[in-house]
Amino acid sequence: MSSRRQGNATRKLVAYGVAGAVAVTAMGPVAVAAPRAAGAVADGAGRSAGSSLQSRFADAAKEFKVPQSVLMAVSYRQTRWEDHGGKPSTSGAYNVMGLTRVTPADLERPGDQERLAHLDMSGDPAVMKRFDARRALAAAAPGVDTGDPRLHTLDAAARLVGKPVDAVREDAGQSVRAGAALLAQYQRAATGSLPTDPGAWYPAVARFSQATDAKGADLFARRVFDSVRSGESRVTAGGQRLTLPADRTVEPLKAAPTAPSGSAAPAPECPAGLACDFQPADPNNYNVANRPDNGFDIRQIVIHDTETSYQNAVNTFQNPTSSASAHYIVKDDGSLVTQLVATKDESYHAGNKTVNMHALGVEHVGFAMKAGSWYGEPLYESSAALVKYLADRFGIPLDREHIIGHDEVPGPLDAYVAGQHWDPGPFWDWNHYMSLLGADAGDTGQPLTAGQVVKVVPPFSPQTTTYLDPATKVRATFDEPVNFGYLYTSPSADGAPPADPYLGSQLATEGPNWADKVVAGGQYVVADRQDDWTAIWYGGQKAWFYNPDGRYTAVVDPAAPVVLKARGTGPVPVYGRSYPEDSAYAGTGVPVQGSNSASLTKYSIPADQAYVAAGAPVAGDYYFGGTKLGTLVKGAQTFYPIRYNHRIAWVKAADVEQITPAGPSCPWGKVPGMFAHSTQNWWWTAHPAAR
Repeated sequence: MSSRRQGNATRKLVAYGVAGAVAVTAMGPVAVAAPRAAGAVADGAGRSAGSSLQSRFADAAKEFKVPQSVLMAVSYRQTRWEDHGGKPSTSGAYNVMGLTRVTPADLERPGDQERLAHLDMSGDPAVMKRFDARRALAAAAPGVDTGDPRLHTLDAAARLVGKPVDAVREDAGQSVRAGAALLAQYQRAATGSLPTDPGAWYPAVARFSQATDAKGADLFARRVFDSVRSGESRVTAGGQRLTLPADRTVEPLKAAPTAPSGSAAPAPECPAGLACDFQPADPNNYNVANRPDNGFDIRQIVIHDTETSYQNAVNTFQNPTSSASAHYIVKDDGSLVTQLVATKDESYHAGNKTVNMHALGVEHVGFAMKAGSWYGEPLYESSAALVKYLADRFGIPLDREHIIGHDEVPGPLDAYVAGQHWDPGPFWDWNHYMSLLGADAGDTGQPLTAGQVVKVVPPFSPQTTTYLDPATKVRATFDEPVNFGYLYTSPSADGAPPADPYLGSQLATEGPNWADKVVAGGQYVVADRQDDWTAIWYGGQKAWFYNPDGRYTAVVDPAAPVVLKARGTGPVPVYGRSYPEDSAYAGTGVPVQGSNSASLTKYSIPADQAYVAAGAPVAGDYYFGGTKLGTLVKGAQTFYPIRYNHRIAWVKAADVEQITPAGPSCPWGKVPGMFAHSTQNWWWTAHPAAR
């Protein structure tokens, strides 16, 4: 649901909804080298080497009589002990305890152009021509109540410890003290005492979540006590080594659950243990269908962010004029997952009819890009629980060709390519998210050969990214952990960045400029290798990225992927959707769609390049739906989805042929240490055919 292209980034802080949980850690020890890349995580206030933060937890636990295991587990489940340099999360939370502060000055009032970018998401010309922008804007949801106490836990905690707000916001040690004081206050309010038994602190932990209902609060508390019982240990991005010893004797002492109130809403399709409800979207905002019956299958799950508050997103999807919806919304604090459209139905979420027909859309309360933007750990955890359930239920592979961002959905026709969305944005930690899904990162650091298929896995570490606000013409610069590596047209950080024919002139560092960024998890065919640089076939070009000793790639088993090249000696067209041929509509009562067989005319696959299929070949199809069960038109021609550039695209199966990817490049396998580099060079030089 995020802005269509560049309409949502230069905010000092934009925080909506109830913010009670934050965090994801910067992963990976080294940034992908580039002149635009920050070399290391900048030290934030209160951050120092070793394990001083561990002692801060011990001191605060003693000072405020909070069990240290509870205090550390709350922080871990909020932020994984990361301070993020004192910068805000997507929900206005700060530092290692995830305490919140949102004021009216922090909120941007989006203009009409940005608000419209969240609407009209059917991707279907037959639906889009009925969209009334004036009516949709007139029915827009109201703003955010920044007076909500749940958006000011940092202010409340700062008062408890007698420190200025800025000190608690910026200093990790003061954040720990303030969080401990707030936990103690919650516990006294609930029980009148500060017990030594960690399990007796269930009421304080549940309230610390800031969830709006008992089920959501219980979900957070269960995760916290899971960490108390199992233990946690990690090294933070700032070099802090922390350990929470396991204590399996702890049993949380919670009150008996209250009986749920009666509701006429359908039961949500959710995994057991996840707090879910169902708030139906307006029927005008989706197509009634019967997926996955009769060959109308579900193939992908698309990750979005809302660019607005939870309630505003629900209101938008329930507004009959918005022509937008999603199957699910995950709240920013992870306390609730709301279903709005049944999985059997086609939601209007991706702005691409083919994707909408065969995908599930999962919105997350958050923002694609702004200073200090990072997503909370409870949000990641609740989202991963939902996506694992859906993937298992519908047989969706847990890889990045099937679990994709909205930024990986192509524009269906030429006119829509440049305007396609780019949420969840560069600050969504795909490495961490896929690990929560149980996906194997693969064996990195292997020697590479042209023709191999690799999964690109850049570390989630700081790199310079910029954003130009189209309204104010003000450029913001960020040095935050990002999920991509920069690309070049030659094996050098001084090389020119690749360009995309649809994007026009943009800075290489622009966040929405996907022409020169390879995002974590995508699979590509190796085109070349030179010293510390690897080239892949990317959007019809040879694109290079820094990859010393194969550190940022994992070689894919050559028996697993399907690799495609052009059939014949000329380039073949690339498509932004997979519609059936014109003749397939005959006798169905469904009109042939406008530009039905049009390709993306500025894209193609040259004869000497190869691309990885992002799934099995599928028949072209089009669903003519509405508020009642519609008609599915299926054609005889088939398409392969492929990973073309940063986005997915399609090629006709008749235009391509399958080739066998290259196997291991070194007969001895991976050689560790300093000898790996020299051995790889020897093998590369001695076997030019491997190129």
